[in-house]
Amino acid sequence: MFVPGFYREPNNSWMAELIRDNPLALAVTNGSCENGPFATHLPVILDPDASGDAGSAGNELTGATLLGHMNRANPHWAALESGSVLLLTFTGPHSYVSPTVYGTTPAAPTWNFTAVHVRGVVEKIDSAEETLGVVQSTVRAFEKTFGDGWDMTESLGYFRRILPAVGAFRFTVTGAEGMFKLSQEQPGEVRERVQASFGQSGCTYRREVAGLMNRLP
Repeated sequence: MFVPGFYREPNNSWMAELIRDNPLALAVTNGSCENGPFATHLPVILDPDASGDAGSAGNELTGATLLGHMNRANPHWAALESGSVLLLTFTGPHSYVSPTVYGTTPAAPTWNFTAVHVRGVVEKIDSAEETLGVVQSTVRAFEKTFGDGWDMTESLGYFRRILPAVGAFRFTVTGAEGMFKLSQEQPGEVRERVQASFGQSGCTYRREVAGLMNRLP
């Protein structure tokens, strides 16, 4: 991902935070000459039992472990090999920026967005119990952040019945890039107008973009 210097993350925590808040990743592998690349949307979490190397290369994600799972019937699962390289992309808050909010002429429209691209090595999980552990960890993480604290205890039997269809994997991060395009290239007064306009919007994503703009140095 090409990231101009002024769109890089303000500090190392922003990328991990974007992944936690927007955990539906797009997993991409090259595939074969016949089939072309594979791309699958799937839920991914930071492994709660692994801390990773937070300081490597100035990037707190490098060395970290992620957990994900997909349907074993997906051809992507069959094409995925342990030890192979996988790209995970995460998209955060984003929105169109109309020149009407700039208050200046000439002007050009743009799109403010946030994204993280993570590269790493995948390890397919063969054990049924470990696969169940990935599913349980994913449920805990998502219920805490997005749900109502649902207790999965009475559904574990059902989990075990559908487990043969679940392909779980570990993912060790070897590198990550974040792009936080939040009008940094604009003069201060223009950024303030964009932030104010987005902050008053009825669109959740626009308000989230405004919140991130407010946190910029």
